[in-house]
Amino acid sequence: MSENNSFKPFVPAEKTLPEFTATSIILGILLAVLFGGANAYLGLRVGMTVSASIPAAVISMGVIRVILKKDSVLENNMVQTIGSAGESVAAGSIFTMPALFLWASEWGTEAPSLVEIAIIAAIGGCLGVLFMVPLRKALIVQEHGVLPYPEGQACAEVLLAGEEGGAKAGVVFKGLGLSAVYKFITDGLKLFPSEIHWEIPAYAGSGVGMDVLPALLGVGYICGTKISSYLFAGGVLGWFVLMPLILLFGKDLVLFPATVTVGELYASGGSFAIWSNFIKYIGAGAVAAGGVISLVKSLPLIVRTFRDAMKGYGKGGAGTGERTDRDLSMKTILLLIVALTLFIWLIPIVPVNLFSAIIIVIFGFFFATVSSRMVGLIGSSNNPVSGMTIATLLIATFALKVTGQTGHAGMTAAIAIGSVICIIAAIAGDTSQDLKTGYIVGATPMKQQIGELIGVIASAVAIGAILYLLNAAWGYGSAELPAPQATLMKMIVEGVMGGNLPWNLVFAGAFIGIVVEILGIPVLPFAVGLYLPIHLSTPMMAGGLVRLFIEKRKQMDEKKKKDRIEDGVLYCSGLIAGEGLVGILLAVFAIIPMGEGSFGDFLGSFLGVDLGNIGGLIFFILLMATLLKVTVWKKEK
Repeated sequence: MSENNSFKPFVPAEKTLPEFTATSIILGILLAVLFGGANAYLGLRVGMTVSASIPAAVISMGVIRVILKKDSVLENNMVQTIGSAGESVAAGSIFTMPALFLWASEWGTEAPSLVEIAIIAAIGGCLGVLFMVPLRKALIVQEHGVLPYPEGQACAEVLLAGEEGGAKAGVVFKGLGLSAVYKFITDGLKLFPSEIHWEIPAYAGSGVGMDVLPALLGVGYICGTKISSYLFAGGVLGWFVLMPLILLFGKDLVLFPATVTVGELYASGGSFAIWSNFIKYIGAGAVAAGGVISLVKSLPLIVRTFRDAMKGYGKGGAGTGERTDRDLSMKTILLLIVALTLFIWLIPIVPVNLFSAIIIVIFGFFFATVSSRMVGLIGSSNNPVSGMTIATLLIATFALKVTGQTGHAGMTAAIAIGSVICIIAAIAGDTSQDLKTGYIVGATPMKQQIGELIGVIASAVAIGAILYLLNAAWGYGSAELPAPQATLMKMIVEGVMGGNLPWNLVFAGAFIGIVVEILGIPVLPFAVGLYLPIHLSTPMMAGGLVRLFIEKRKQMDEKKKKDRIEDGVLYCSGLIAGEGLVGILLAVFAIIPMGEGSFGDFLGSFLGVDLGNIGGLIFFILLMATLLKVTVWKKEK
């Protein structure tokens, strides 16, 4: 490692600008809750979340520069630092904790309380931040120019191009407003179905359709054509190859876990019945294999990362005294880590002894260290957090089973442990990107680290309420909220504890994942596409195709193309946030009683008009046209 002494931040160390202000803290907390809620809803629908750093930075510039007439890049950076924590807390929470709600409904037991959820999320989030702080010098400073930290650099570029803040923020708000209206019309007033579907009788067992929703179009565009096509390919394999074959060969057979013949299943529930009984287990096997493969492939990097980080870990501390080199002190960090370890031991939802609490913290430290470096190399979106969580759950569940903690208590403990470590890994990666942004723009690291902790705690308090609200409105595992990642984690814990899974289907999926890896295709996006209904990957593919269309435009120079793609990313961030927020609003309506049903039912019957599948398709095409209008058909000023 060689320290880059020649690097000069945008705001020099000797210059002091407004940074940790009441404005930045309040706006940051609001954005943390907003993007945390939106990403929780998105993740529970499709099993993935999107980075909130850039949209948070852009909205911050729009508010601080345009509305409040203030000009401080460090204040804007503080807002995105606090705001982006919400997305990572949401990702870590929704990948695991809905499993506790699913078990509560199956067993008729109490779901975890709001306080318990908030405590688990806060412990994981705070540990993720604290573990990363002493690594800042080793990873961010000494490896500057070696570790790119792509999202962190991109966010810094946006902040430094602050004069465009008002216009760029307008793009985000356009997407947010349009998406909110669209979502309210389809899922609130029910003018047309948000999921359109057609069976294909000529090819029995197959079906095709899509969720005609703004967030999915936005996710597809942001992820790009390659990731979208891998997801879609997994859906095509499930719905156009495996399902017709299952019906063809098993029509007169009763195949576990179904209790009637495959032919009867298809006759009563169509292609969806075959998917829910068989394909989701095959997909779960593929996702688990993908997680393990990504972890195994990363092992050399993980070992090297951990070794290098340990060399630099002792160098962490308060810094040289310069504003841009000042971290939280090691004494403060160690005291907080000890306090949080004791908290894990003492809270009832994680029924472990002190030794086990220490083991959880050691595991979390290891994955936080790995996550912090890996996101520097491959970006947050490629960070194998789900693979780390799967590995943790397998080890934790097996250890609990061996020590006699089985049944409801053992499985709950396994998920709680997995939740803490999943959130640690997610937040450590987010903190790394934010500190990289701060290093480039000249922020005060200690203030950013305190900002991260504030964002984590605000998001942790909000996430419990959001999880309860969404579960009360629709229930996890429903068509509205399939909670794919949490369902997978639940299946893994149940499989290790009770061995009651259809293992043939799970292993078939695992070997499909291995074949895909041999072919050189990224396993996880393909496996997620196989695990989810094709209705989710189809609109994502549409978003990916819009981006491909822009990228392949020959009559556009590279600078203009880059600007248009960035406008599309900001617009799509707005689409995702708008749908997430209205989704949460509709969940509130769904639990407000009104006569025989709920206020949500009343809204749904308000218009008394249903345009059907064709109406849904037309509205989705119009939605795609708005994305083209913001990008390809944008008028030059």
